[in-house]
Amino acid sequence: LSGSSHVLSGQFGKKAGEAAGESSKAMESTAFAQLTEHLWDFMRTDIYPNELLFFKQVEEIRKSGPGHWRQPQIIFELREKAKARNLFNLFLPVDSAAVAGRKGGGLSNVQYADCCEIMGTANHAEFAAEACNCASPDTGNMEVLARFGTEAQKRQWLEPLLDAQIRSAYAMTEPAVASSDATNIRTSIRREGDEYVINGRKHWITGVGNVDCKVMILMGQTNSEVETYRQQSQILVPTDAAGITLVRAMHTFGDDDCPKGHMEILFEDVRVPMSSIIWEEGRGFEIAQLRLGPGRIHHCMRMIGQAERALSLMCSRAVSRKAFGQRLAEMGSVVQQVAECRAEIDQARLMVREAADRMDRLGNKNRY
Repeated sequence: LSGSSHVLSGQFGKKAGEAAGESSKAMESTAFAQLTEHLWDFMRTDIYPNELLFFKQVEEIRKSGPGHWRQPQIIFELREKAKARNLFNLFLPVDSAAVAGRKGGGLSNVQYADCCEIMGTANHAEFAAEACNCASPDTGNMEVLARFGTEAQKRQWLEPLLDAQIRSAYAMTEPAVASSDATNIRTSIRREGDEYVINGRKHWITGVGNVDCKVMILMGQTNSEVETYRQQSQILVPTDAAGITLVRAMHTFGDDDCPKGHMEILFEDVRVPMSSIIWEEGRGFEIAQLRLGPGRIHHCMRMIGQAERALSLMCSRAVSRKAFGQRLAEMGSVVQQVAECRAEIDQARLMVREAADRMDRLGNKNRY
């Protein structure tokens, strides 16, 4: 039972570092082992002891209402500590950083996946990720800008995002269509003179409830007459542009996910300059596929970290709790349940790391 909570001891980080060193894009294995040890120390020293404070500060922030939320003060304090430990922007992989001409974490997708699991042992699941500037949706947006943004777009939006001076959102999902199929997106992006005019309704747009969210990457339809996969484009939309209405904060089982929030947004004749288009018209579907691949790896590994945290608590309770004259840990059914949890978590980790490895070796666009 004691071995089932190994992720919280820091041992998994060392093993992962040794395995990930095989990738040609990966950080050297010894350096990565040192990095994960620094990350574990950051978790033990600064993250776990401040979890209750984080939630208390969030409750105070919630009272101001969506659109006025911002990260709690403890996040800003921990960001400075993460920077000092070189734990900032670990998410930006070697290839994207090279394309952008900016500094990233120097990690492969497999290595960053292992870091996501470590950060994911925090409660809230993105508490540590926020402190390291590795939280959604900013990471995906920064990678889009790094890979496809013009130099002007990088200066205006990527650089302040990398420095955690601002936040961002990704406006894709729509209430009227099944938005998991990006070809269904119907929000219109129409050319008019030297501007684009945007009209449509989005919902479940993460992060817009935060006052520091200054820009959205919006996916919409620029041309309904061309082939299916060339109809959509992605465009940068400042959150203070005229015609944007935050309709409401969405709730999941009563939770509004303050201070990020998931918002329903109405776009009515929102005008942005032609220079706001990302890459070029008709490339929105490709950008979406390239963006969402790494992002799913990040989320999955954070959830594996959450599962490890839960299993460690389960094991602690089984060892400390007695019933019918014996510890729970001595009952066969409890041992079986722990073993099944361990097997399922390990299976999930292996599958997600395999996906990350394929992205490192084959890229995000390979069909397999």
